[in-house]
Amino acid sequence: MFDLTGRIALVTGASRGIGRAIATTLASRGATVVAAARGDNAAGTVAEIGAAGGTAESSSVDVTDPASVDALISGALARHGRIDILVNNAGIAKDQLMLRMKRDDWDAVIATNLTAAFTCSQAVLRPMIKQRSGRIIMISSVVGQMGNAGQANYAASKAGLIGFAKALAREVASRNITVNAITPGLIETDMTKAITDKAQADWAASIPLGRLGTVADVAAAVCFLASEEAGYITGQVLAVNGGMYM
Repeated sequence: MFDLTGRIALVTGASRGIGRAIATTLASRGATVVAAARGDNAAGTVAEIGAAGGTAESSSVDVTDPASVDALISGALARHGRIDILVNNAGIAKDQLMLRMKRDDWDAVIATNLTAAFTCSQAVLRPMIKQRSGRIIMISSVVGQMGNAGQANYAASKAGLIGFAKALAREVASRNITVNAITPGLIETDMTKAITDKAQADWAASIPLGRLGTVADVAAAVCFLASEEAGYITGQVLAVNGGMYM
């Protein structure tokens, strides 16, 4: 199941955490992965994929710069001839209570988390339409569904990805392109590992399945939506949150 052999997958924010797990898991299913991040930050991801016998390349991109995105997409097309899967994963957080939030922090989060997904998706649409197939997957967040104090900018950007996915799905369905969003809940990453054991236990107690999620949980969901088995699923939100939000 979920055989991605021969597929070309582009993952933004692929240097660490969820993005790295997505890239390595797609490669383990046979996809050739273009791991995109700032500078050479995705080199470690590519090395991990290569060590496991997969195929990947590191590409530099600033997702907030349309020229950089265009260079990324055109380069991938020149090397591989097609892009089958786009995972819009790049994201940042600049948390602050609304009364104290700086406009620059609002703009930066919206630009990286939401506008960049628009730029990347628009750049891959023409080749996907030409080949009459494609998978576009947005990595949103449970925060975009339920909100969270101190994260107005982050929640707005992640909620925006959900609406964006649904609208775009309607536009491109006739070309056999699916567009879906995944909403991870509390996931074990470097950020959560820095939190005290008690805080992690308190978080886990609020989740019906009794634990934080793993990056592998999110990556598995991406592989499913990228596969042929998910060919009749579009415009949907796949929650990977242990029941935290239903």
